[in-house]
Amino acid sequence: MDLAFTPEEQAFRGEIRAWVRTHLPQDIAHKVHNALRLTKDDMQRWAKILGAKGWLGYGWPREFGGPGWNAVQKHLFEEECALAGAPRIVPFGPVMVAPVIMAFGSKEQQQRFLPGIASGEVWWSQGYSEPGSGSDLASLKTRAERVGDKYIVNGQKTWTTLGQYGDWMFNLVRTSTEGKPQTGISFLLLDMKSPGVTVRPIKLLDGECEVNEVFFDNVEVPADQLIGEENKGWTYAKHLLSHERTNIADVNRAKRELERLKRIAKAEGVWDDMRFRDQIALLEVDIVALEMLVLRVLSMEKSGKNPLDIAGLLKIRGSEIQQRYAELMMLAAGPFALPFIEEAMEAGWQGDFPGGVAANAPLASTYFNLRKTTIYGGSNEVQRNIVAQTVLG
Repeated sequence: MDLAFTPEEQAFRGEIRAWVRTHLPQDIAHKVHNALRLTKDDMQRWAKILGAKGWLGYGWPREFGGPGWNAVQKHLFEEECALAGAPRIVPFGPVMVAPVIMAFGSKEQQQRFLPGIASGEVWWSQGYSEPGSGSDLASLKTRAERVGDKYIVNGQKTWTTLGQYGDWMFNLVRTSTEGKPQTGISFLLLDMKSPGVTVRPIKLLDGECEVNEVFFDNVEVPADQLIGEENKGWTYAKHLLSHERTNIADVNRAKRELERLKRIAKAEGVWDDMRFRDQIALLEVDIVALEMLVLRVLSMEKSGKNPLDIAGLLKIRGSEIQQRYAELMMLAAGPFALPFIEEAMEAGWQGDFPGGVAANAPLASTYFNLRKTTIYGGSNEVQRNIVAQTVLG
C-alpha cells in the first residue's frame, strides 16, 4: 500500500486547483465556507459549470463521456473542490444512478439519460426509503403492476432529499410478493412530472425543507424505463448503495470544516483553552485516520481490488466526524450559538449582545441538520452489522 502521491498526481492536483479557483463563483464559495443556505440555483449553477467542462461526471469512464480518471485523481478532484468552497455535487444523478445505468441499463437508456445527467440539466431524486422501510429497505411496499407496455405505480416514498426540485427519480418498487422480499424488487426510472406524482416537503429541525414525502397514485411508467430485469432491482440497489456510502464519508468536507472550527475557536477566545484544543486535536486525528482509510481504499482500487466491502466503515466514521465538528463549533460559540432563526441568518443579524458575530448564525442549523448523518444511507447500527459480517467474517 502506497499512500504517497506521485509527482504526476501532484501536478494533476495543481491543475484542478487552478481551474476550480478560476471558475468557482465566489458568491457560492462564500456561502459554502460560512455554512449559509445554498439555493437550487447555486447548486445547479456549479453543476452546469462542471458539466460544460465534462467534470460533473468526474467518476465516469471515457466511453460514457467522463474524463476517465483513476481513483486517486477522483479523490484529488473532490478534495480541491471541497477546500476551494465548492458545493458538494448533488450525487443522485452523476454519482448514484449514472453508474447503475452504465452497468445495467440498455444502450438506448444510456443514450437517453446520461447526457442530461452529465450536463447538469436534469435533476435526479432517489426513491428508496418508505414509512417503515428505512434501514429495512427490503420491506418496501410501493407497488408497480405491469399492464401492457407500462407499469402502474402506487405507494409512497419518504425522506426524498431535495425531491421538490426533482425532474426524474430512480425508484425501487415491488413487482412481486413471491419468495424473499429482496427478490421481488425492481428498479424504475420515473418522470416526476407524471400525473399522479405528489411531492410534499417536510420541514426539519433546522427550518429547511430538505426532504420530502412523495406519493404515487396510479402513475404510469413506460416499461422501457425499467433498468435491467424485473425483480432484480435489489442487486442494482446494492451496487448504488456502495457508491452512496463511500460518498457520505466526505473526508474532504471534514478537512475544510476543521479549519472553520479553528477559526471559530480563535474568534470566540477558546483557542487558548488547552482542554478545548485537545478536543480539536482528537478530531483532527480522527479526520487524518479517515483520510488514511480512504487512501487505502484508493490504493486497493488502483491495484484492481474491490474495496466496496468496507464502504460501510467509511460511512460510519465519516458521519460521526461530521456530527463531532458541528458539536465542537456549538461548544466554541457557547451561548452565542443561537437557536436557528432563518430570516435573521439570511440578513446577517446575530442579536444585539456583545460577542455576536455572523459566523455563529448557522451553527445551530448545521448541528441539527447533521444529526441525520448516522441514520441516512443505512443507519450506523446496521452498517456495523454489515461490516462485522463482510469484513470480520
